[in-house]
Amino acid sequence: MLTLLKIRHLALVDELTWELDRGLISVTGETGAGKSVIVGALKLVLGERADKSLIRTGEESCLVEAVFSLTQPDEIRAILQENALDFEIGDDLIIRRVIGQTSTRQFVNDSPVTLGLLKKLGEHLVDLHGPHDHQSLLSTDRQMAMLDAYAGSDLLVQQYRQQWQLWKQKFAEWEDLRNAEAVSGREIELLRHQVDEINHAQFQPDEEAELMNRYRRSNGATRLLENTSAAMALLSNEGEGILSRLGDLQRLIRDLEKLDPSIAERCTGLETATLELQELESTLADYLDELEIDPAEAAALEERVNLLESLKRKYGSTIAEILAARDEASERLDNIENRGEKLAALQSQIDELRAAVDSAASKLTTARRKAAPKLAKEIAAQLKDLGFKQSAFEISLSSLAEPSSHGMESTDFLFGPNPGEPLHPLRQVASSGEISRVMLAVKSALADQDATPLMVFDEIDANVGGEVAKAVGRKMAVLGARHQVIAITHFPQVAATASKHFVVEKEISQGRTRSRLFPVTGEARIHELVRMLGGGGDSARAMAKSLLEA
Repeated sequence: MLTLLKIRHLALVDELTWELDRGLISVTGETGAGKSVIVGALKLVLGERADKSLIRTGEESCLVEAVFSLTQPDEIRAILQENALDFEIGDDLIIRRVIGQTSTRQFVNDSPVTLGLLKKLGEHLVDLHGPHDHQSLLSTDRQMAMLDAYAGSDLLVQQYRQQWQLWKQKFAEWEDLRNAEAVSGREIELLRHQVDEINHAQFQPDEEAELMNRYRRSNGATRLLENTSAAMALLSNEGEGILSRLGDLQRLIRDLEKLDPSIAERCTGLETATLELQELESTLADYLDELEIDPAEAAALEERVNLLESLKRKYGSTIAEILAARDEASERLDNIENRGEKLAALQSQIDELRAAVDSAASKLTTARRKAAPKLAKEIAAQLKDLGFKQSAFEISLSSLAEPSSHGMESTDFLFGPNPGEPLHPLRQVASSGEISRVMLAVKSALADQDATPLMVFDEIDANVGGEVAKAVGRKMAVLGARHQVIAITHFPQVAATASKHFVVEKEISQGRTRSRLFPVTGEARIHELVRMLGGGGDSARAMAKSLLEA
């Protein structure tokens, strides 16, 4: 149920914190006092688009926050998980909307969400009905869902839709293949070339990393060989190498020593350098012998890497994408070359699936045709309590030529308020007062099957009075025993049946008008019912007390 509603800076409401309980809750007040703000706030929580004109004059933003206590949170949790919100919701679900001058934001348990998700959640949390909010009742799809709920056919509906979706998917495959445009011989040759080219390369899905590692190692070994050979050439090339030139230098120094023996002390480092470079030459020669280079393997690796790069340019950036392109081309080629066989195979599968659809539809149809007259009878009885003494109500089921997502039949709720006149679909009923009471009758008949925890009735008792108003109040009280119900009403007969009664009124403070909401009990509640009855005096007070006692 809704346990808390907070409103800040919304229209005439400056600040409002409303704590709610179970049962039927009535909200009353003078016309224009601000009762519509409460409905507007709930609609914002349910995902209705917001307008910045709702923001209270002088403020930058407005806020609406609703706290729902969940006794069975599985459906809500499933919706959140479908939308990648896997936080633990616990027993409370907190929905918050913040409407600013330039943007709006919405949150569920402090996580930002889309408006679409808010609407989806709202469908499972609140059923809101006003004088013009009967689209759910007028929709034939919604009427079918109501009938299925009454029939207890949830499992049959689920089984049927699974079979229907499989059948539709396979039928779509068959149509795509049947409607495929004729392909030219050139395209067939291209497909064959693509398949053959990729197959001939024989690349494996996990080959790329190993191939590149081997190629890098081979490339490195070749460079090692080249650089080591070049270093040795610099050291030992005959006549040009460093060691050969050092030999020439040593001979010159020895000639100098013959002329001046003291120069030997100045050139002692020459002998050391010569010995070290000779050692380096020997070391490099040994290292060169140790290098294992297979020129044929290096060439083969380079060729394979070049082949891979060529295929990447044509078919994809990885081996996996290249193989996927081959599989796609192969499948298309197979479909072209074996089109007739594939169509026949698909047709066989479609026939089997259609038989399963027909079987599931038959069970669903049986349940619906059994439940329809019973539900119509219950709704008709509820309508008589609501003042339609001579009315008639029927649920029409019409067979369909082809299966739909809802089954093999369509439904229409038919209503005739006046005896002797033909029944018409509810969407053709013009009077908002009539359709409001029909909606209440349907809700009353489906009270045990309707899983929506909160029902909000916004002045649906308009255009009725007297005994009918009393009956409306009684119906709402019965619904309040199974659901949390908020009734915004101008009728004392309805307000008196509520377990909790709140009043909305306007007040002027510091030159500003604001709406406030407060509970009334005891004498204050009697006083409000007297106001609603239209006058003071002992008779009105006695009437108010009798309404409460009744």
